[in-house]
Amino acid sequence: MKTTSIRKLTPDLFVEEIEPCIAFWRDRLGFQVVAEVPEGDRLGFAILSNGEVELMYQTWESLENDVPGVTRKTAGRSTGLFIEVSDLDAIARALEGVDHAFPRRRTFYGMDEIGVREPGGHIVIFAQPAETSDK
Repeated sequence: MKTTSIRKLTPDLFVEEIEPCIAFWRDRLGFQVVAEVPEGDRLGFAILSNGEVELMYQTWESLENDVPGVTRKTAGRSTGLFIEVSDLDAIARALEGVDHAFPRRRTFYGMDEIGVREPGGHIVIFAQPAETSDK
């Protein structure tokens, strides 16, 4: 059996409200909004990117409108993101005042990490290999 090469992974995070999530990624971490789809008086879907990294957000309401019945099977589930960065100290400064899921720590697998909760409720872990960080 021939296998296909996977070229890209873009998480689609389901939330109640997209706008606070955009502000988090754009204002603190330099992401750009590359697509927005309005639904009523707010956004139903958006794509954000920063270099090669891309995220999609969709409201639960938009998902239900798009694929009726699917939210009964997915509601309450969450996705965590693990993002390796080159400068964890800079990320820590950018995340000052954000709700931390856990404080900065060094893991058994050799990473320094900070875990935060983005406005949609998902846990985002920013990590840097311990040998290249100063903590």
